Amino acid sequence: MVDNISASSENIKESDSPVIKQKWRDLGVHNCIKVGIIAVLFCFLFQNEIRNIVRQWIDDSSWSHGFLIPLFSLYFINQHKKEIINLETKPSYLGLFFLIFGIAFYPLNIVHFQYGYLRPIDVIATLGAITLFLGGWRLVKYTWLPVAFLIFAVPLPQRMYVKLTMPMQMLAAQVAGALLNLVKGLDAITSGIVIDIVYKGQRMEPGLNVAEACSGMRLLMAFLALGVAMAYLHYRPVWQRIILLISTIPIAIFCNMVRVTTTGFIYVLISPQYAQGIYHDMLGLLMLPLAFGLYWFLAWFMSMLFVDETNMIVEDIVVRRR
Repeated sequence: MVDNISASSENIKESDSPVIKQKWRDLGVHNCIKVGIIAVLFCFLFQNEIRNIVRQWIDDSSWSHGFLIPLFSLYFINQHKKEIINLETKPSYLGLFFLIFGIAFYPLNIVHFQYGYLRPIDVIATLGAITLFLGGWRLVKYTWLPVAFLIFAVPLPQRMYVKLTMPMQMLAAQVAGALLNLVKGLDAITSGIVIDIVYKGQRMEPGLNVAEACSGMRLLMAFLALGVAMAYLHYRPVWQRIILLISTIPIAIFCNMVRVTTTGFIYVLISPQYAQGIYHDMLGLLMLPLAFGLYWFLAWFMSMLFVDETNMIVEDIVVRRR
């Protein structure tokens, strides 16, 4: 009799315990339809801005990595799939306020303020407001980074882009010129972003021009986005994640200086034709594994330098029996 009572009580507890959902399809057709309707309305409202951004990804190779950014955001969300599916959401009316403000600010900015960069930023902010309004702060806890990560897909204004790339071009030209002067019989004079080269008494024409494509901005933006992704996905102490994130900037600048310097040596010692066109683009692609290698070495070095004592397992335990 007692066994039957205990068995029945266990069955009641098992039936009362909530079923943990594991896959996205467990959300149900009703929730999927709601998400689909919201996505269609969102794309319809900001269709012009989305089209302009995608067109710039296609036309400007410096921002071609923008196609990968939304995929990374979806991957980040999928990493917390179990938590999001089983989340008891509570709508936030603060999100509704931000949503109304974001929708109203978009046409106001186009007509009155006319700040081009704020248009795509407003689209991302409105997406975050929708998340806050429908899911509350509990959902924002798991989706704030995937939403904010979309900023890396937004091309910078041309004026800001030039201000950032020009110092990087000049730095790369100065470093390349200094290293080229180490070659016997070679005299490199750097003037701004142009390196005039005299080799064995003959002036090489034209001068080596560090173009905007060689500024390293493309590698910097792509690698910075990758650094955020790696710091987010790999479990590490916060201070290590910050160091890895900050390190993406000097690593990208260093790799670009290596690229420009290598291009200069190819231009002088081999042939100018191998320093342009497809050969120039291939050299730029080779900088990616170099950057990844340096980034991986830094991550490995920090993991080997500091040992987390909480994860250490005590193996040599002697048990005495009397």
